[in-house]
Amino acid sequence: MGANGSRCLRLRTAFWRSARSGSESDTVILDPTLETLPVEPARFDLPTDANTTVQAKAALLADAMRLTLRRGAGPFRSAAQLAFEPRTYQLVPLLMALRLSVPRLLIADDVGIGKTIEAGLILREFRWIEARSMPSPCSARRILSSNGWGLKSRFGIDAVAVTSGTASRLERGLPLAQTLFNAYPYTVVSLDYIKAEKRREGFARACPDFVIVDEAHACVGTHQGRQQRFELLSGLARDPDRRMVLLTATPHSGDEEAFARLLSLIEPSFASMSFEDARYRERLARHFVQRRRIDLVSGEWHESRAFPNHETTEFPYRLSRAHLEFQEAVLDYCFGIVSRAAGGQRERRLAFWGTLALMRCVGSSPAAGLSALRNRIANETDRLEPQIYDEDGDDEDAVDLEPGTAFDADPELLALMRRAEALAAEPDPKLAALVDALTPLIKKGANPVVFCRYLATAEHVRDGLRRAFPKLTIESVTGC
Repeated sequence: MGANGSRCLRLRTAFWRSARSGSESDTVILDPTLETLPVEPARFDLPTDANTTVQAKAALLADAMRLTLRRGAGPFRSAAQLAFEPRTYQLVPLLMALRLSVPRLLIADDVGIGKTIEAGLILREFRWIEARSMPSPCSARRILSSNGWGLKSRFGIDAVAVTSGTASRLERGLPLAQTLFNAYPYTVVSLDYIKAEKRREGFARACPDFVIVDEAHACVGTHQGRQQRFELLSGLARDPDRRMVLLTATPHSGDEEAFARLLSLIEPSFASMSFEDARYRERLARHFVQRRRIDLVSGEWHESRAFPNHETTEFPYRLSRAHLEFQEAVLDYCFGIVSRAAGGQRERRLAFWGTLALMRCVGSSPAAGLSALRNRIANETDRLEPQIYDEDGDDEDAVDLEPGTAFDADPELLALMRRAEALAAEPDPKLAALVDALTPLIKKGANPVVFCRYLATAEHVRDGLRRAFPKLTIESVTGC
């Protein structure tokens, strides 16, 4: 008997077009009242391109399906739907969250340990609870995340990216009274996009009930931009029923005030309590988890295999004559812009930071340089000015969109854009050096991951690697 006295179903596999069927041990017991869809007979035809195989491989597939079902019946009901096998230590934040009536966690694990994985595990489990309509104070009907990497591929959560470029398209066709955060249950959005005064109040009213904040330490400083982010998050945290998971590898940078503000997002009283108070430490331990790599390889976790030795190697390359002349032309142009800058502080700062933005893009790739120049031609300087007056110089490196250069579209600028267009179609010596570095790794069976500074560079590298390694599957993973 199942829940509320309902009758359970015992299901057994029947092989397609075969007199053989699953044994009595190959059964699954289901309670129809706990299923989201009615239980009905199903038939799955062979795919059109199926190849003949041997019984041993068929048995292996059957074992994999059976073990997946068994894993789904374990203590974490969402585990069967994951596209990976989490490591033991990554389950600790999930256990902590399940013990709280309203999950409020600060996950401060070291870089590379898997904070994103740990937050995703929490989200996926609570999403399963909500989907099964089981009594729980922890639902995940709507979520907001400032980091969307792997949500769909790893956790099966299809989130939409909300940016200045996608917001208008997502809002198109929605009723006037409905915001895109109401229309789309899972969203990934930059805090710098929603902290703006014109968006902040409307967002706060429609904010999802489950919030994941990546790089949370960048939201608690005293600079203007960080102050705006903190005001936004502290306003969200005032809702006692809102679930919040904060991620950072550097929770405490030596600034006691900033650390107290970070902890106040979990529980307001944490901001004024003393670490010397044993009761305070006991309360904080329910919400705060921090592991270093050495804690995992030298303790009882036995996870040394998870962290290979870190090796650093430089691969110098030589620019072609055309690439060198283009970079020198950009430097000359930028020097002239800064030298001729006049007016007030705003104009001078825009000139200086605009030249720096352009030189960074050009140094990344001709494609990124071309994108920055085109953004300026399209009057997209709003990507640059907020970064300058945000006074968060250390956060600028996290911006992967190519900013506008904030220069007038004079003939010299147009000439640089034409040169960048020509270079983008020519062999790239930096890309060639990358191919030379990756070739021996790929021959050894490795699956390299290449990190790029800008989105345009990532797409440029992806296309170049596809040409260099046509037999491999190469994808560009970005937040857009």
